[in-house]
Amino acid sequence: MANARTPPCAGGGQALQSSLSHTAGGKYPIKSSPLPILGFLLMACAPSGRQQEVAEPLAVAAVLDASPIQPVPAITQLDPAQLALGERLFNDKGLSKDGTVACASCHSLETGGVDRMRTSIGIGGAVGPINAPSVFNSSLNFVQFWNGRSDSLEDQAGGPLTAGAEMGNTWPVALATLRADASYVSEFGKAYPSGVTETNVRHAIATFERSLVTPDAPFDRYLRGDTTALSEQAAAGYQNFVDFGCIACHQGAGIGGNMYQKFGVMGDYFSDRGNPTEVDLGRFLVTGAEADRHVFKVPSLRNVDRTAPYFHDGSAETLEDAIGVMARYQLGRKLQDGDVAELAAFLRSLTGTYQGRSL
Repeated sequence: MANARTPPCAGGGQALQSSLSHTAGGKYPIKSSPLPILGFLLMACAPSGRQQEVAEPLAVAAVLDASPIQPVPAITQLDPAQLALGERLFNDKGLSKDGTVACASCHSLETGGVDRMRTSIGIGGAVGPINAPSVFNSSLNFVQFWNGRSDSLEDQAGGPLTAGAEMGNTWPVALATLRADASYVSEFGKAYPSGVTETNVRHAIATFERSLVTPDAPFDRYLRGDTTALSEQAAAGYQNFVDFGCIACHQGAGIGGNMYQKFGVMGDYFSDRGNPTEVDLGRFLVTGAEADRHVFKVPSLRNVDRTAPYFHDGSAETLEDAIGVMARYQLGRKLQDGDVAELAAFLRSLTGTYQGRSL
């Protein structure tokens, strides 16, 4: 590993270029960068005496354009009436069959957009088969669900409502419930000329979910040129993240969520773990293609420090546990404790803000 505290001005991009060449089948190409550590470029490659200054805007813009990781973008303009309605629906347990489960039950905004359980609990105490991914920044994902079976937030929004182990309802019953509530009829009328329909319920929930972005993480400020935003340990962790090849699958604004990858590239995770389940098949359940067995959407690492336990099976209880598993089964590496600590420090710098406060 290159010394993370040494200026990488010359030749530092080789490790990144190598790691980027290992994306899944080359199907989801990303822009490579000759600058593996933006902050070190700004500190170490700036003229003498300017090491702690924020870089000039044009210089930052040029580096960001080439960087494999982008800051969380600003929220696009959303219709206020649709947004408010979507928030209400997202939190409404009345949409479930027995009135006990809402979208927010498994995706609480108070706990990182997840329920912090190994697998989620649905109506009647039904234990679900899979770990709930965070709803924060879900709009940055190129598909939804671990196996990518939905290509939009609107399509995803209807899945849990009719899933037996989740909300267990039917659309006719859910729509009848909404139409029986005068306040809902009024809100739908203001947001949608066609009133209470399945399409409008899906769209309203998706609109609210598009508002759930978490900008201004320390690493985002670092990317924009604030070289004081990261600790030395976290900056070294990002160097590891690049040099070890983590960035081959975790890049873009979501630092993941924009490609598929097999879980167990460098080892048989599922055989070693034991007790196989249907959801372990991943994308194979969608396509039936043998090449998609154990293939999943690469999860976003945004706010990852707030979303334990990890992986689709919730098997890693801590961030350090997850790093070790990823190193072994995705990279074929056995990491030193210091490397793990540095990577964890970097990952903790990815926690952003929602409504003006850190998650």
